[in-house]
Amino acid sequence: MIISASRRTDIPAFYADWFLNRIKEQFFIRVNPFNRRQTVVSLKPSDVDFIVFWTKNPAPLMKHLKVLDDGGYHYYFQYTLNDYPPAFEPRVPPLSVRVDTFKKLSSMIGANRVIWRYDPIILSNVTPIGYHIERFSYLAAELASYTERVVISFLDIYRKVIPKLKHLKNQHGINVQDITREENRGMLRELVQGIESIARNKRLAVYACSEKIDLDQFGIRRGACIDVALANKVFGLSLSVPNDKGQRQECLCAESVDMGMYNTCKFACTYCYANQSLSAVTKNAARHKVSSPVLVGEPSAEILPQPQTLSLFK
Repeated sequence: MIISASRRTDIPAFYADWFLNRIKEQFFIRVNPFNRRQTVVSLKPSDVDFIVFWTKNPAPLMKHLKVLDDGGYHYYFQYTLNDYPPAFEPRVPPLSVRVDTFKKLSSMIGANRVIWRYDPIILSNVTPIGYHIERFSYLAAELASYTERVVISFLDIYRKVIPKLKHLKNQHGINVQDITREENRGMLRELVQGIESIARNKRLAVYACSEKIDLDQFGIRRGACIDVALANKVFGLSLSVPNDKGQRQECLCAESVDMGMYNTCKFACTYCYANQSLSAVTKNAARHKVSSPVLVGEPSAEILPQPQTLSLFK
């Protein structure tokens, strides 16, 4: 079993102590985001093949990594590192702090286990192509010795994201463009060619995440964020896991169990699909208990685990 921690929220940044308690007790309770059904999931080392962390700030979790190492867990990080105006990312740490944290994490666990995510790429009147080329170039120079690959993706304008983009326009005068539209293909080509050239110069492999557009012609391969081939190589495993059918058709990620819940990430990035609103996040954060086996609230009485159910997902 592969654990995703998490596509739906930033567990390392905001729920590191809760995660540590789940590791110590060797289970958590997953809540289905569609029907609220609760299920016990084992976190025994013998049941977990590897863990993928998704984060914009792993610092709160880094002090706990020795517990994972001592327990024999395999893990790697998907570390999102952009340099956007505060209107896009109002609550992330300063760029210099995030870069420094990236380097420290890499020094702790190895460059092959810290994946740089430059995503989502947002094209707008304040973040045009030249902006991305300059910022990507700067970050690539800073991170090249601390990672081996970079993952890119373009902003997906989901229905729930549209009101947030309207807010950006009304409150900040920011007009966001969909770079994947046919009429913008020239700009897309200029951007990805620039990114690929910079990455190649820094000896970074570039992968695209869940994109319908084939970027292979520009030297950018389709990638899997939950990557069994990477885990097999890094940890000396021999896993064979099917693709996750619960993701978009373009997603190549392996099947996993996600620990997170929507409407819980406190970064409140204005482009995020995982949060409905800041008020929803605030309400859920108030219900979070570091000792609870479920991220928000308490488990249903009938779901409290018995010893024989702890390996349910093996």
